[in-house]
Amino acid sequence: MERYILGISGASGQAIGLKLLRELLGRDFDVHLVISRHALPVIAQETGIQIGLDKPRDEETLRGGVSSGRLFRYREDEMEAPIASGSFKTKAMFIAPCSMKTLSAVAIGYAANLLERAADVTIKEGRKLILCPREMPFSAIHLENMLKLARIGVAVAPPVAAFYQMPKNLEDMVDFFAGKLLDSAGIENETFKRWR
Repeated sequence: MERYILGISGASGQAIGLKLLRELLGRDFDVHLVISRHALPVIAQETGIQIGLDKPRDEETLRGGVSSGRLFRYREDEMEAPIASGSFKTKAMFIAPCSMKTLSAVAIGYAANLLERAADVTIKEGRKLILCPREMPFSAIHLENMLKLARIGVAVAPPVAAFYQMPKNLEDMVDFFAGKLLDSAGIENETFKRWR
């Protein structure tokens, strides 16, 4: 079974991370999930979903009705988790949404929590890392951090809307963003309407 890591940091755009989680699980993948403590209140504010630190109780909520795939969830202080080690093989890692704080930590190798450590491991092992930075406008510092990461092979995929698909609602836009992130990892999907 293929393993993927999904990090959800405390930026706006939490629906993207939750949609991506459900898409990965729906393909019967193992998903190793780290939700930062800063993301929890943002998830509640933006989606109305209440998630806490009680991992077993929250699993059904996170799955959103998807019964396939195996979900492993870690707190950001669980530095002994398998995903903190390069010997634990995974196909790719996503951080969606990715705050500028998390992006800067990844760019300088500052692995102060499990989310940042897993990204650091993904880079050092030469595995695919896909970041979905959520900020606007980008400052020169943000852009320099993204350029630094892009130069070493990290995919930087901000949630930029495409209007050729004629989105009817926010859900259509979230589907597009999640589908483009899956594309960045080479995962076949029909999550969004493609250009014909």
